[in-house]
Amino acid sequence: MELRHGRPTLLVLCVLFAVAGAASNATGTVLQRKAALAVPPEDALRPRLLVDMIHQSVFLLGILGVIGAALFQALALVSGPLALAQPLFILELPFALLIALPVLGRRLPRSGWIAVGCMVVGLATGLACAAPGGGTQQASLARWIPACIVCLGLTAAGVMLAYRRPSGAPRAAMLGTAAAVANALTAALLKSAANTFSDDGFGAFLTAWQTYGFAICGIGAVFLLENALQAGPIAASQPALTLGDAVVSLVLGVFVYAEHIRTGWWIVPELGAVALVTFGTFYLSRAVPLIRELST
Repeated sequence: MELRHGRPTLLVLCVLFAVAGAASNATGTVLQRKAALAVPPEDALRPRLLVDMIHQSVFLLGILGVIGAALFQALALVSGPLALAQPLFILELPFALLIALPVLGRRLPRSGWIAVGCMVVGLATGLACAAPGGGTQQASLARWIPACIVCLGLTAAGVMLAYRRPSGAPRAAMLGTAAAVANALTAALLKSAANTFSDDGFGAFLTAWQTYGFAICGIGAVFLLENALQAGPIAASQPALTLGDAVVSLVLGVFVYAEHIRTGWWIVPELGAVALVTFGTFYLSRAVPLIRELST
């Protein structure tokens, strides 16, 4: 069944819901980072990690932010294509920075605002040039099976590589990448489950395998995120989380849901936009003093 993504109103709603989700997720990430810093290093990659964090009120508030983000994300995915909605979560990083400013009583230097501007302009330009659209509400198993195998394989590889390394930036980056892939797969499954709920009701939602798939993947993604934040500085894990989630989601949108993006000469400005977003992401993660303060 073809999606009604050609309607401008639905696309606007998709963007608004996705931006709200990014802001909510940013709030959750900042609060979860504070909670993760209080967990002993020896709890990494163990169920005890979540047990220790649940006893912290700041972690529970962070989870509320994540739940709110999931609700906005579901609304965005019902309203528009995965390749449009999920890349907008790149805005989580500048949102997280801006949310942390009043909390810590700090000011963002001019270079930091320039980096934020690069991310916003790059994201807007990239999506405008790519013009994601089309696609279907549901995908066949012939598309789901290879997509799940590849995503789960990449996630497992990231965890195995991280497990052999001590705490630090490389381990945080590998776990961040694994969490990004898991997040993207979760979003793809959530889109299917949300469309099932929207079209066929709660009963069909409960019987769809994608419902349980996104729940399991979502729990795994949260677990990997907590370990990435605990393993090393956010300057190492955040770029992998931010960029990896967007890229994998775009690929899943095209491969699983048959969504389309512009190619041909449009690739030139699209690559330029990606470069702007990448520059802004790495700069904010590594060079802004507030980000370093949050990561220590």
